[in-house]
Amino acid sequence: MEEKHSFIARMPDEPGSLLKAADIIRQHNGNITRIQFNRRIDKNTVFFEMSATPEEYQLIRDALREIGYLQSNIPPVNVLLFHIYLPTPHRPGALYEVLTACAEAGADVSEIDFDDTGRHPDRLTIRLNIVDSSRVEEVINFIKSRYRLEILEYDSLGGALDETIFYICFAQKIRPFLGEANDEFLLSLLGDLNHVVQELTNRGEDPRLVFNQIERIGTFLTETTGEGFYADYQQIETPDGSSLTCIQPPGGGSVFIFDAGSERLMIDTGYGIYHDDIERMLHEIGQPGYKGISRIICTHADADHCGAAGLFPVPSYLHHGTDAIIECNNRGYGSRSQDLILEAVYTVIINLFSRCTPPKERLLFPEQTIGRRGIFPVIDTFPMAGHRFEVLESLGGHIYGQVFLLAPDLGLLFTSDALMNFRSLTPDRQEYNSIADFLVTSVNVDSDLAKQERHALMALADEIDSDMKKMGARCLICGGHGAVSVPEEGKLVAYGDIRKYRHPT
Repeated sequence: MEEKHSFIARMPDEPGSLLKAADIIRQHNGNITRIQFNRRIDKNTVFFEMSATPEEYQLIRDALREIGYLQSNIPPVNVLLFHIYLPTPHRPGALYEVLTACAEAGADVSEIDFDDTGRHPDRLTIRLNIVDSSRVEEVINFIKSRYRLEILEYDSLGGALDETIFYICFAQKIRPFLGEANDEFLLSLLGDLNHVVQELTNRGEDPRLVFNQIERIGTFLTETTGEGFYADYQQIETPDGSSLTCIQPPGGGSVFIFDAGSERLMIDTGYGIYHDDIERMLHEIGQPGYKGISRIICTHADADHCGAAGLFPVPSYLHHGTDAIIECNNRGYGSRSQDLILEAVYTVIINLFSRCTPPKERLLFPEQTIGRRGIFPVIDTFPMAGHRFEVLESLGGHIYGQVFLLAPDLGLLFTSDALMNFRSLTPDRQEYNSIADFLVTSVNVDSDLAKQERHALMALADEIDSDMKKMGARCLICGGHGAVSVPEEGKLVAYGDIRKYRHPT
């Protein structure tokens, strides 16, 4: 029975190479369903997806491996940039000697510059890509024995992403973001990332910008953990004397803790990568860390909202749609976007880079409607410290399975990613959030429904706010990103003091 397969071919840059690979696939009855090659990015790497029986696929792999086309590992790459100072007058064969030494060491010349009528007639500039790191010293010693050598750059991570080894270098650059990822996993991920690049390139985007944005996610998350962690936070007293804490980590969604004294409730957890930093922060600002949190509400399946839930020894409450998205690892599931490669691969990328640990003990909200709040079905209620919390089901504009939380007598409305005070975000948070918009073209799986939800939530907030004002209080809108805010003439205005936090040195 035919199955879908994918592989990466690394071919010589010469006429007929692609034809040779295609002919091998044809000979063994393989059917190519996707192919992508762009010499502007990498002139040697071709991505294939195909259908074939397992036996046919193995024969294809064996044949490609036999001619050296099948890429089965990601070797470390050393990029070496240097000046060679040639004696004058120049003698015939000097350049030939240098290039011969490079070739014998398996080095690929990716850049060369020399002009004896230019500003530096005695200087030859060469950039080499050397896959076998043990040969780097061999090349350097050979050249040093004959000419004066000035090394300008030596990069063992492939920071200079040129078109000869782009994908190998890119894999090495993102490897630190992935933990213990082996080469087989990295090659599979590269295939998925290439599919995203192909899709966005077809929409007119610069392919190198796509790779740059993917790398930026991993770099940002890595640099803002540990000693690089920071947060904005609000500590607000509610009408009954309880407290609400809102934490905005460097990237991703806000984390809320409602503390009623005898019980603590967490609404959304943030990224898994920030779990330890947030616990440390809570202790530093006078709270008992995560102690006493008895339940977690995951408003939806995105990693910045449920990605640390599995690190808590308490149950997480969520919509059955959120449960399904966690299982299939595709944020587009249950919407008209579920077959889009951008949604599926973005979910994989962000879950990996952010150390997503989804909830293990999941308690699902009921599926039947027990009431309504405007256009939103009420699907559950639960008591806490004498207050009633209502669970409202979204229309699925941002993501299938998103829920909102309302405590009407406290004036608390948790609107997740459907309504938030975007203007309260700092520039660095706005920039980080824009990456997701770029990679999936819209963070909402259905923009029309998302707009409808925003208007309905704002109307609900105005209604609750009118009631709360009679008690000398306000409706607090707790959006999935940004500051806790209050409604003012159709806009959201940040409420109370917003404090800055960094780990003490």
